[in-house]
Amino acid sequence: MSGTMLLLLGLGALFVAITIALATIGSLTSDRAAVNRSLAAVEAINAAPESMRRELDRPFSERVVSPSMARFTEIGRRVTPAERSGTIRRRLELAGSPPGWDVDRVLAFKVIGVLVLALVASLLALAFSAPLLTIVIVTALAGLAGWFVPNLVLYQAAYNRSERIRRELPDALDLLSISVEAGLGFDAALSQVARNTEGPLADEFFRVLQEMQIGTGRSDAMRALGERTDVAELRGFVTAMVQADAFGIPIANVLRVQSREMRIKRSQRAEELAQKVPVKILFPLIFCILPALFVVILGPAAIRIITAFTGG
Repeated sequence: MSGTMLLLLGLGALFVAITIALATIGSLTSDRAAVNRSLAAVEAINAAPESMRRELDRPFSERVVSPSMARFTEIGRRVTPAERSGTIRRRLELAGSPPGWDVDRVLAFKVIGVLVLALVASLLALAFSAPLLTIVIVTALAGLAGWFVPNLVLYQAAYNRSERIRRELPDALDLLSISVEAGLGFDAALSQVARNTEGPLADEFFRVLQEMQIGTGRSDAMRALGERTDVAELRGFVTAMVQADAFGIPIANVLRVQSREMRIKRSQRAEELAQKVPVKILFPLIFCILPALFVVILGPAAIRIITAFTGG
């Protein structure tokens, strides 16, 4: 091995040794600095006033999230008319009063939706180098959409709950009618149905029973049940039960008639939905299925015609 090669290897080994030494010293120094910063932070916290330490001991949700939601709620109250708050309260009631949801929470989410969607839309518009007017229009439309997103969520939740109640009502009335005809009183039969079924209708029956247990009359509890929902079939059942209670009509006869009517309405609703299928499938058929079918059937013929006329 030549002297030049030995010199290069020695310089390389020296460079590697210096690099390792510097890295080791830097690591030790950074660890010591991190430890010093941690100790300084602990000393600062211990030296802080008692009120500040209590504030730092609170969870992040109480220190940051809750005050922010309160500010958003205040903004939502200022820009929302009183009648709209009543509409939101009614929609929450139709949705079954989901846990953790109230009018203030919905108003706060409206403001958050405006800010988030407007910010995202403006950033996307800037990323695509859109003109200033386009950025303003897109941001305004996105903010408007963010304002109405909570309304759409509530509407969908209320609609799903109403549809589920409508589907479960005929079977629940059959079970209620059988229980009454077997010798149970109306309250006991209602409790039996609520215990043996699941879903929003069972929850409503439980609420009726709870209201009667705290002293509310049966008619008033049933009227409240009708007011908490927008399902026409359930309101008809409530009206029939209130009238039967007022005029002394046997409950078993009323339940038998109501059960038969609910089964008929369910069959009619199924037939109605079946009649709507051709109309609903019309646009997918025209825009999705027929073009593909034409390509498969007429494509080879078109190719042959073009080939024949061009002489290929």
